[in-house]
Formats: sequence, C-alpha cells, structure tokens
Amino acid sequence: MADRLEQENLGCFDDPNVTFADLYMKSGMYITEIMTRLYQSKRMRTLYPDDAERLNHIFANRVYGCAPTEIIYRICLRYILGFSDYIHILKNNIHLYDTPEYAKNGTMEAEIRKLFDL
Repeated sequence: MADRLEQENLGCFDDPNVTFADLYMKSGMYITEIMTRLYQSKRMRTLYPDDAERLNHIFANRVYGCAPTEIIYRICLRYILGFSDYIHILKNNIHLYDTPEYAKNGTMEAEIRKLFDL
C-alpha cells in the first residue's frame, strides 16, 4: 500500500509538508511503514540530521491515526511508539477515536480538524 502511495505521489515521503493518516487503525502497521519511509527519506535526513529530532518531527507533524477501541489504541501505541528505550517522542497524533459514524454522516473532515487541532 505504501509502495502504491509513493508511485501515485512521487516524492511524498521527501516533502516535509505532506501528511499521512490512518483514520481506522487496526494494528498500526500502515502508519509504522509510513513513519519508516519518512524516517529513512534522504531529504528528511538532510532537514533533520538528528535521529530524535527527525522522529519527533514525524510524529508531531506528519503522521495521524485514529484507533476505534481502547485495546486497539494500546496495541497501536505499543507497536508504533515502542521502538526505542532511548528516544523519547514528545508528541504524537495517535488517538482513541471511532470514526465510521463521522464518515457515514459526512462530518469526518470537521471532526478530524477538531481532533488534531488542524
């Protein structure tokens, strides 16, 4: 899925202004793959040469996620943020939030803007 995203949006992982979201997370694998590509991007390494600074930028500004239940939320946090005992992530945009009703009634954009303070 991330390969296709990159094929259809050339340079998306190198552009520091492009954001990515999984609005119905199940395991956190998709956001983790996106985060990995952002972290390994040559341009992102140039802009943020310090590993911790680059990771904090990515988590605070580039990736967003909503988990529909408490258990899935906790699994996602552990999977996505549990990669290091040495790098402290100051801010992340992974939330416990069930989104299907907002998608069905056409208010998803407003809810997401409110949730992520966009």
